[in-house]
Amino acid sequence: MLPVRFAVLGPVTAENADGPIDLKGPRHRAVLARLLIARGRTVPATRLVADLWDDPPEGAIGAVQTFVAALRRALEPGRRPRSPARLLVTAAGGYALRAEPEMVDARRFERVVIDAATMLAAGRAAEVAERVDEALSWWRGPAYAEVADEPWALAEARRLDELRLLAIERRAEAALALGAAAEAVPGLDAHITAHPWREDAWRLLALALYRSGRQGDALDTLRRARSVLTGELGVDPGPGLRRLESRILAQDAELEPPIATPVPVAAHELPLLVGRDAELARLHIAADRAAAGKGPVPAYIAGDAGAGKTALAQRFSAELASRGWTTAWGPSPEHDGVPPAWAWTRILRRLERRCLPGAPELTGETPFAVIAALSDYLSEVSRRAPLLLVFDDLQFAGESTLELLAGVLGTPPAGPVLVLGTHRPTGLAPLTGLLARTARLEPVRVYLSGLTEPAVAELGATLAGRDLGASANTIHARSGGNPFYVKELVRLLDTDGESALSAVPPGVGEVVRHRLTALAPATVTVLRQAAVLGEDVDIDLITALAGDEVLDAVDEALEAGLLEAPTAARLRFAHALVRDTVYQDVSAPRRARWHATAAAALAESRPDDAERLAHHYLRADGRDAALKAAHHAAIAAERADRRFAPHEAARLWHDVLDAQDRAGVDDPRVRLDARMGLVRALAITGDLDGSRRQRSAAIGNAESLGDPLQTAEVITAFAVPALWTRNDDEALSARVVAAAERTLTALPAAGRDLRSRLLSTIALELRGTTGPRGDTAAQEAEELAETPEALAVALNARFMHSFGRAGLAPVRARIAERLVAIGDPAFAVLGHLIGIQAAAALADFATADAHSDAVTAIAVGQGLPLVGIFTDWYGATRLSLTADAGAAEAAYRRAAVRLATAGMPGMDDGLLPLALLGLRLRHGEAVEERDDWGQYGPWCRPLALLDAGRTGEARTAAAAIPPSPHDLLLEVRLCLEGRVARGLDDLPRMRRVYSALLPAAGELAGAGSGAVVFGPVASHLGDLALAMERPEEAAAHYERAAAVLAEAARR
Repeated sequence: MLPVRFAVLGPVTAENADGPIDLKGPRHRAVLARLLIARGRTVPATRLVADLWDDPPEGAIGAVQTFVAALRRALEPGRRPRSPARLLVTAAGGYALRAEPEMVDARRFERVVIDAATMLAAGRAAEVAERVDEALSWWRGPAYAEVADEPWALAEARRLDELRLLAIERRAEAALALGAAAEAVPGLDAHITAHPWREDAWRLLALALYRSGRQGDALDTLRRARSVLTGELGVDPGPGLRRLESRILAQDAELEPPIATPVPVAAHELPLLVGRDAELARLHIAADRAAAGKGPVPAYIAGDAGAGKTALAQRFSAELASRGWTTAWGPSPEHDGVPPAWAWTRILRRLERRCLPGAPELTGETPFAVIAALSDYLSEVSRRAPLLLVFDDLQFAGESTLELLAGVLGTPPAGPVLVLGTHRPTGLAPLTGLLARTARLEPVRVYLSGLTEPAVAELGATLAGRDLGASANTIHARSGGNPFYVKELVRLLDTDGESALSAVPPGVGEVVRHRLTALAPATVTVLRQAAVLGEDVDIDLITALAGDEVLDAVDEALEAGLLEAPTAARLRFAHALVRDTVYQDVSAPRRARWHATAAAALAESRPDDAERLAHHYLRADGRDAALKAAHHAAIAAERADRRFAPHEAARLWHDVLDAQDRAGVDDPRVRLDARMGLVRALAITGDLDGSRRQRSAAIGNAESLGDPLQTAEVITAFAVPALWTRNDDEALSARVVAAAERTLTALPAAGRDLRSRLLSTIALELRGTTGPRGDTAAQEAEELAETPEALAVALNARFMHSFGRAGLAPVRARIAERLVAIGDPAFAVLGHLIGIQAAAALADFATADAHSDAVTAIAVGQGLPLVGIFTDWYGATRLSLTADAGAAEAAYRRAAVRLATAGMPGMDDGLLPLALLGLRLRHGEAVEERDDWGQYGPWCRPLALLDAGRTGEARTAAAAIPPSPHDLLLEVRLCLEGRVARGLDDLPRMRRVYSALLPAAGELAGAGSGAVVFGPVASHLGDLALAMERPEEAAAHYERAAAVLAEAARR
């Protein structure tokens, strides 16, 4: 395929080596323009139809397919029939144009303008003048000329025109820097005449006049600027113009033309980077977005290990630093034992040293308070200069780092803030939450694949100081273009010659092993011992492990490039892959022994470093090491609990139990603390399945002790707020209730709070049941509660039993208010979630939205992932009342994907089909038979049979409808049963359902769940009244239904 170059700085054209390409008619050109504007992203075919026609004709999709086929023939004339297109491709229901950035004149122009600022700061004005002159010559008229006024092209056309104006001004800056002020005046004067509101252009013109010896004209220019700005815009000139006027009047010597002397850029400021121009350009687009105040702006660099993510981030950071940005780095080490939020600690230390003292502490406060303080501090830093924060190796970041990062990105800063993260494309489990939560901010995403063969040749030549010739082809084939592999192979080529390239099998591990063979055996041993300590190594620890002769070995490893020495006291492996390879070559028995030695040395020098001590003792061998591992891991877990780092806490409590197993600790009392710590941590992180399993084991352990007080503490320790009114594990709930009842009987009469918490547990586990025990237990729990914590749990229990009849949303709204007022963050979350449900049931969406906003803020601040599941379902329900059915269905399906992995089967079972049924019934669609109704099948299946005309089967299915559970969906089941009764003309059933629904006449059916909606209850009552031949009641119900819908729409 011949390379195709596209031009859009004027009419849209394309050409290849044979000359201009015939792009057919105006619709074809419009399709091509739309795909070029998408910059490689997929444009759905339906979007193309909407963009091409105001009133799409029949067969519009087919017409788009015809346009695309014609464009493919024109752009790829040599493509064989039925072979896949490589340039204009079909993807995910639409089309994408996979043009490289350098093949589109607008993308090249953008890169020139972005680079101009960096080059001017580096004293490269002559180069700027030459490049900008060339780039401006590419303009042949308005950008995207024939479609520039189309709504889908307008923003891009205006953006490019703004870049053109900026290019003119940067060309003028270059002229001034080169001492060519007089030559700059005519162009600037014409520029100002055409664009009189650009203050920087006025400044440049006045400065050019002054430097040309025309002081009076310069002052007159500034007066004209004042007149234009105040007369046409009603604003005074900015500080830049006012300052220039004062300096001209004072004939400030600093206004004289500068002597153009290039400013050298140090090698460490601009790291070696080859073959990544397009990726670097995309990052500068993110920087421009941030500088324009459209922040905080996230950007992510993804790529395999060794792909050059850090190098690209370093080069980008250096370029921004040269433009006056403040930059700070927070790497995330790969291995366990790293304190929570370590990357943030590193960033704040740097900012304090180099920019602004008084960085907030990351401990001792709630996560919400930490995020607020952190955001305030970063805002203050960004007021002084634009701020770049780099989080390297996010795939290794702990949950604390990720949660703080998500919180900061959710808070608009006072000044420009760009957050750049690098990560590998695999092993993303902890990172996916951050990526999903920041998707709404439209992050710039860069993926680093292997370098091309020419780029590998350029990189190799730079490293070796000579042209590598045919060796570059071999290195590219062996390395797959991975820059780290390339560097390692070039190093081998230099030391061992061409034969080394063919002798080394693929894979960096074998490359590293080959390099190790050239080292002294003692050095290899020291490297292996260092690998046991981690990627970063303290000199004193490796000395304790290897002895004083370690320094000779370190010198050899440094000379070989396998280690680096960032400070006199610390070593670092040149790459994580080097450390991994070395570590894997250490036998398991030797590893265990060295971990034990490292732990002993660390215990002497840093006895309070519980995280690292636990890390090493866990990997050591023997009962004594296991006991110490359990001890230190428990201390570290408690610290994580206090820091509200539940993910770290859960991992550490797991480590405690594993270590106790290895040590043969079987005392239930000793294990209970760790198990209950794990129960709490797992529940907070959202691993409800795991938390329930641990809870069941803990209760069994506690009862075996025969101590009712201990058992009561264990049973009630699972104080996790509950919102859904069906248990996820009925068998476990039955065991918990039985244990709680036994313990309640055995418990001494004293201790009202503990009895209250036991009764609340009984009530919570009996949620959704119709017997009286749950409700009476909840009432008694509320009466006995003496502390706010016990009252909060009791109110949660009261909520679970506030479904004795339909129409109790106002009762739940009052419970929500009381829970929020208690002030405990966890139960404030519950209060707001109940508030969403109750307000939605009452069609009070202003209040529901306020609860949703409040609970989201708490969840972001405290890292509570389950909250997002409930707000997602509420958002979909909200959409179902205000948007088209397609948008609502898509939102429901997205919410269902997240719920499916949340460990809440009681909520997940059948909820999506039920929500979609509500959508379809409200839009007059037939009910189709399906096999995934789950728990709602008895109420839904008869409707499907009725709509299929199978009345006899429907009557049989209706006879099997059980009494509805008393839960969040009571009204929905009654409405469905009422619809079945009408279809079967079952008058007794209609009367019963009508009476049951009547107290909820002012509510939206199902909205009280915060997850589904089946329209106003009054509409269902009206339908029943008509079927029972009560027309006046029906009319009153329909009128009320209209009022409920109007209220919902008004909010």
